[in-house]
Amino acid sequence: MTAAPRPSTPPQPPTPLGAMDRYRVWAPSADAVAIRVDGTVHTMAPAEEGWFELSDPAPVAGARYAFRLDDGELWLPDPRSLSQPDGVHAASEVVDAQALAPSPGWEGRDLRGAVLYELHVGTFAPGPDGAGGTLDTAIERLDALVELGVDAVELMPLATFPGERGWGYDGAGLYAVHSAYGGPEALARFVHAAHDRGLAVVLDVVHNHLGPSGNYLGMFGPYFTDRHETPWGEAVNLDQPGSRQVRDFLLGSARQWLVELGLDGLRLDAVHELKDDSSPHFLAELAGAVAAWQEETGRPLTLIAESDRNQPATVTPTGAGGLGMDMQWADDVHHAVHAWATGERAGYYADFGDADVLAAVLPGIFLHAGTYSSFRGRVWGAPVDPASPDYDGHSFVTFLQDHDQVGNRAAGDRIHHGISSGAHAAAIALILLGPGTPMLFQGEEWAASTPFAFFTDHDDELGPLVSAGRAEEFAAMGWSAEVPDPQQRSTFVGSQLRWEERTEGEHGRMLEWYRELIALRRAHEALRSGDLAATRVEVLAEETVLMHRGELSVLAHRGPGALAAADGRVLHAEEVLGSFGPLRHGQDGGVHLDGAGAAVLRGARLSG
Repeated sequence: MTAAPRPSTPPQPPTPLGAMDRYRVWAPSADAVAIRVDGTVHTMAPAEEGWFELSDPAPVAGARYAFRLDDGELWLPDPRSLSQPDGVHAASEVVDAQALAPSPGWEGRDLRGAVLYELHVGTFAPGPDGAGGTLDTAIERLDALVELGVDAVELMPLATFPGERGWGYDGAGLYAVHSAYGGPEALARFVHAAHDRGLAVVLDVVHNHLGPSGNYLGMFGPYFTDRHETPWGEAVNLDQPGSRQVRDFLLGSARQWLVELGLDGLRLDAVHELKDDSSPHFLAELAGAVAAWQEETGRPLTLIAESDRNQPATVTPTGAGGLGMDMQWADDVHHAVHAWATGERAGYYADFGDADVLAAVLPGIFLHAGTYSSFRGRVWGAPVDPASPDYDGHSFVTFLQDHDQVGNRAAGDRIHHGISSGAHAAAIALILLGPGTPMLFQGEEWAASTPFAFFTDHDDELGPLVSAGRAEEFAAMGWSAEVPDPQQRSTFVGSQLRWEERTEGEHGRMLEWYRELIALRRAHEALRSGDLAATRVEVLAEETVLMHRGELSVLAHRGPGALAAADGRVLHAEEVLGSFGPLRHGQDGGVHLDGAGAAVLRGARLSG
């Protein structure tokens, strides 16, 4: 059975932020629903399509409320709660909508081709003595991002999750803001502060599953279905009976962030796990709704998908038969640059690493594009068309580091912890000056000394299982060193950025290189162009590539030795616009690097 057709007008959330004049809950699985408001129990009246309502007393800011289904013993939080101040199992809180109004005067910005910056609130700007960071402490560091040249901040998930610390991908309340980060009012302050500085704000949201603790949705109604399976169990119900209300539940959450709170975009986690055999696909329906909200708000709104499928259809407009996402993460670009810079070949890096692969992926985005993937053991993906009118290089988010590629390593070590600063500089030059939409991960701009490990704060029942599972996972991979225990608070504290180091020694040198690259990107149209057809990569040696971007070129040499001659020819350039590493001009008139490094050149050519 398929879901109901998408309505011509995108659905509004059942209780729009700023208009919560009554308590409402969708509970089609219940015959009766009671609500407890500040200790007083009331019977809710049944309404249409499985909804229950209560108008008196009217919701007031600060009120605590919870629902009881039929004769059950549990008092359950509101699936659409904006605030869970006492955690995922406790009562919900009514929020003063006036405190959450969008930034006045903010006209938004197009994020395709912008420089994005991914951060985790708890570790980005920590408090004193190892205290977790909040949205308010993060505000204090926004000026540093402006100075760096960042255009938009991408927040890892804020949806309320168990405990105080975690990555946020085990959220249990898709409308609420995690209380340890300051709750929804703090998010509103952060958005205003970012917009005041010209920074857009993107939020990472998880629609494909809920965490194992605090997930009460299945008690209310058919939010999940066994028709489809995901790595987390039953799939979110997008195409079975009751799916129309479930889809509206997700659309309402998206509208809350983008319209009611005034954020600029959403990054959608693992969209390949949104199992939907109906038409239109949920992502296409979301794209249509967001297009209508753009018209309503007068601001550009952006949808960024994380997808494992390597399918250009993800970023193809719905009118051309695609899913309508504005951008998608491009993991193959990361894998190609990482494996080339580090020499790693284990796991999904097996097909990557050679300079020829790097040269193909930088302009082609996908390595596995209707070709065989040894890691998956099958043919995978479809090719990107550099001449497509439906998408370009800016449709693909590229990165050297992100939370997954760092945090899912056994110790959470970053790429620069295992390579020279020159190789790091070469790798990031290919990302920041390539045809994609570049994204940085917190702290990489100064080669942060701290890792970003996997950490959790589950209860005494679930926590030990997570710790044991993490250790067993890496033991099976042959990892012999100790794996940080995700449940230990020290793992979380050890992942917090140390801002005092950012201007010291090699940290400060790398920070200046990142600033220089971003400034060059802004100054030269050729370096910020998304034209894939205008991007060409020459392999000078296995350690050296020359990426041509229109009239400019990016020389990337991983070292460790000197820049080798290409077939006896010498690299010449009319002008060096910027460089990192031991660059010199030889007596032959050529450009030489005596070790790992990078340079941005005008008029680059090989001769001799």
